[in-house]
Amino acid sequence: MSADNSARVSVLGLGAMGTALAAALVDAGHTTAVWNRTAGKAEPLVARGATAVDTVAEALEADVVIACLLDAASVREVLDPVADRLAGRTLVNVTTTSPDQSRELAAWAAGLGAAYLDGGIMAVPAMIGRPGSSILYSGSRAVFEQHRSLLDLWGESAYFGEDAGLASLYDLALLSGMYIMFAGFAHGAAMVAPAGVTAGEFAQRSAAWLSAMTGQLAGLAEVVDGGDYTVEGQQSLEFSSLDDLIAAAKAQGISTEPIDMVQNLIQRQIDAGHGKEGFARIIESIKHPA
Repeated sequence: MSADNSARVSVLGLGAMGTALAAALVDAGHTTAVWNRTAGKAEPLVARGATAVDTVAEALEADVVIACLLDAASVREVLDPVADRLAGRTLVNVTTTSPDQSRELAAWAAGLGAAYLDGGIMAVPAMIGRPGSSILYSGSRAVFEQHRSLLDLWGESAYFGEDAGLASLYDLALLSGMYIMFAGFAHGAAMVAPAGVTAGEFAQRSAAWLSAMTGQLAGLAEVVDGGDYTVEGQQSLEFSSLDDLIAAAKAQGISTEPIDMVQNLIQRQIDAGHGKEGFARIIESIKHPA
């Protein structure tokens, strides 16, 4: 999809991600204003073709205002003093916020007469505008559709609905899986380190193994959505016990915390009489905290 360069855009916040977003806009030919508390961070973008503005009020002269700040509080801190200028503007917030914070920001913007779209960035700065980058959106459908070509400059755009908190919810849920996976890798690397295996060596084998295991997700999801954990072909909770893994970790002199978490989820279901049922049943332990 070709970009519609008619929209004047401003980017508030020039951390690594804000800079990457602004650079993609400038490179695509958008008239782009940039603002940051530390003005010097704008210099590379100015050299690229952006316009640095001294005040947030000047940034709000754009048609589309993109906020890429530290947190929800910083969005309000930056915009509250000039909130009266937001009427008739479009605010695209890609600051990492909780679902409730995103909804609060959407209601606040609506009260000021501004259209609001919330975004969750599923990429690191170097990925922006490249294959593999995706941005999740929720909030104003009209904003998403009107500015889709602009949003697509950053990565694959996915819209989840009018509820402004949905993109954040999905974003944080995906990050949950990522961080737990990284913790699992770190635990495995710590296990083999006493045997003289480097993290780099372990990473090569882990990447192939974990990639192969992602193929199991669709089947796992089918069981969860169906709600029948007795379906044949599943590995039982009793067979999934991590006792041997925990014992091996202790023998290596390392923490068992990452796998203790999974073992606890398994054991709660076994204790409740579901040991013969499939591993997917651990989601019931997660849905219903002890």
